[in-house]
Amino acid sequence: MKKILIPILAALCLAGCKLDETIYSSIYTEAFYKTAADAEKGLIAAYDPLADMCSGPALTLVPDFSDDQTYPRGVVGRNTLTLFTYDVNYTVQKSNNRTMESPQQIWASGYDGIEKANWIIAKVPAANMAETRKKQIIGEAYFLRAFYLFTLTKNFGDVPIKTTPSYSETDAVVGKSPKADVYKQIYADLDQAFAAGLVSYPAVDKGRPSKEVVNALYAKAALYNEDWAKALEKAQSVITSGKYSLVPDVRNVYKFDQEDAARIENMWAFESDPISPGRGHQLVGLCGPVGSAGVDYGRTTFGSMFAYMSFYRSFNPIDKRRLLLDTNYVDRSGKIIPQRSITPITTDAVLIKKYQDPNSTQGNISNIPILRLADTYLIAAEAEARLNGGSAAAYGYINTVRTRAGLPNLQAGLGKDAFIDAVIQERAWEFFAEGDRWYDLTRTNKFLTVIPKAVNAVYPTRTVTAKNKYFPIPQDELNANLKLEQNPDWK
Repeated sequence: MKKILIPILAALCLAGCKLDETIYSSIYTEAFYKTAADAEKGLIAAYDPLADMCSGPALTLVPDFSDDQTYPRGVVGRNTLTLFTYDVNYTVQKSNNRTMESPQQIWASGYDGIEKANWIIAKVPAANMAETRKKQIIGEAYFLRAFYLFTLTKNFGDVPIKTTPSYSETDAVVGKSPKADVYKQIYADLDQAFAAGLVSYPAVDKGRPSKEVVNALYAKAALYNEDWAKALEKAQSVITSGKYSLVPDVRNVYKFDQEDAARIENMWAFESDPISPGRGHQLVGLCGPVGSAGVDYGRTTFGSMFAYMSFYRSFNPIDKRRLLLDTNYVDRSGKIIPQRSITPITTDAVLIKKYQDPNSTQGNISNIPILRLADTYLIAAEAEARLNGGSAAAYGYINTVRTRAGLPNLQAGLGKDAFIDAVIQERAWEFFAEGDRWYDLTRTNKFLTVIPKAVNAVYPTRTVTAKNKYFPIPQDELNANLKLEQNPDWK
């Protein structure tokens, strides 16, 4: 049975940033954070916004429905991400009760998580408890604050930096800071997290960050910040620690019944459990029908999330990662059903098999990877190449991932730009449907040329513009915070 971190006690729920002037019961002032039990409960509360991000899951669907790999059935506003027709109110998502799948959820959950982390950082130092565990709890709070802030800036660009809890409504009203300052804060928080004495894998509890995970997030944030030397340093520290390794069969990275063994690669993930009081997500249902146990699946309609045929055809036929996509499925009787016979939406589509569970009647049991060792290898490959071109070290990092996929080594002698392009493409094959590709396209400014080519009969035209590099700040947030300004291209 998993150790689930995300259930939250009702008493820990925070209705918003506003605190009542007359305080009848407050967990965030003198009434709480006095004991070890209080500190542990407060930390669990700081993980809950991650569950909110992953229930849609906005954390993956927002970027995945925007990229050139996967697309949705055009229902309940999902196609506004694919067609870039969303507005500052995210009107269509709201009207279909799909805020949980929208950038608005990322904003709300991100700052909810930051607020809860801030209370831990401010209050737990005075708690009466063992010093070693106290430091670790505070370190986890710094890690979570860095993660939430990184998630916010890669989606919205310049965002508010908030490092103290809100004792009043006025405290919650904060303006935006430049991205450069946001990354300085992320770095500072991760430095604090690493110094907090977090344990290494495998001693770490499921769903908690090990000290190697801190450096994995550090490496990724530095890569997005184009801080190549820092990205390489932190990625190398994870790789050379020897604590993690690639799962030999890439398919086992995603199988729910292999998740414990896969933690050797899945360094940090959203821990799903559909049984109350756990939290689940929609990905199994989106990638295939749920509640129909059978050989694979037994219904005549199939999900709401598919891969482009052009992406499927981009794989080398011997690439084992292509086995995580399919053009047919097996029904309850054992009959092979081609995707063109399932529904019209899949005539020119490919089924995604990263989150499938043929025997599930719950449909949301698979974990969602957030930081994998394969990511760290490819961060190291890109950062090394940005600094030194296609060096032997850079080739070594990317070829480690390619070898696991059953591919030959990358073509030798590539120039710097060609090698970096090869790494970005390798990332596309490795991390599809994991909420990663869109950000690779936006951080490298490739999205304007790549996205218009990712079309099919369902979406024959996709018009993306420069303003789509970042999502608009939700209008509700602007109305509530007069110090907050809309992103320039969305004014």
